[in-house]
Amino acid sequence: MASTKLANLRKDYTLNGLSKQDVLENPFKQFEKWFEEAQSAEVIEPNGMVVSTLGEDGYPHGRVVLLKEVDSAGFLFYTNYNSHKGADLNIHPVASLTFWWAELERQVRIIGTVEKVTEAESDAYFSIRPRGSQLGAWVSEQSQIIENRAFLSEKLAQIEQKFAEKPVPRPPHWGGYRVIPKEIEFWQGRPSRLHDRIRYRMENDNWKIERLSP
Repeated sequence: MASTKLANLRKDYTLNGLSKQDVLENPFKQFEKWFEEAQSAEVIEPNGMVVSTLGEDGYPHGRVVLLKEVDSAGFLFYTNYNSHKGADLNIHPVASLTFWWAELERQVRIIGTVEKVTEAESDAYFSIRPRGSQLGAWVSEQSQIIENRAFLSEKLAQIEQKFAEKPVPRPPHWGGYRVIPKEIEFWQGRPSRLHDRIRYRMENDNWKIERLSP
């Protein structure tokens, strides 16, 4: 790909602005407000987020994961605990979450510590997943090398037979993580790359609201 073509790709952001006076005092409420606006704007999978972890090799690892819940403590997602992200979080229980809502020219970035949710919380969420997704959690040895797709098809057939005509229990290696934020930044695109950035930072058990230079 010619570098000149990439260099010429640009868009001027003009939809909206954001000031400290615009935002709510609680960042969770502000996130909820923006998330609802993303849904109203029919953003495709507005709960899609890049989860970045720190590997044992010292490199950051990112992948897109779906946010499944926001509670008073943090942001929840579910995965295979034996996956690469699970291995990273066992070593370094910290993560960054990044949401990008292009239709609204907005980004939200979250940095925090990570903890596993309770088994009861994982059971409750697993129980409402589609049956196909439940079976898939048993089939996939996430992030492990496999020879071909036929391996998955064969294993799925075995799992379907094992749980035929009965509920699918949650695999012990599958469950949730909660990202407990210490910093949340709301980014609104503006003209001439002079974007608006409002950051909430935890300080002495209170959220401090600051404006950052673009």
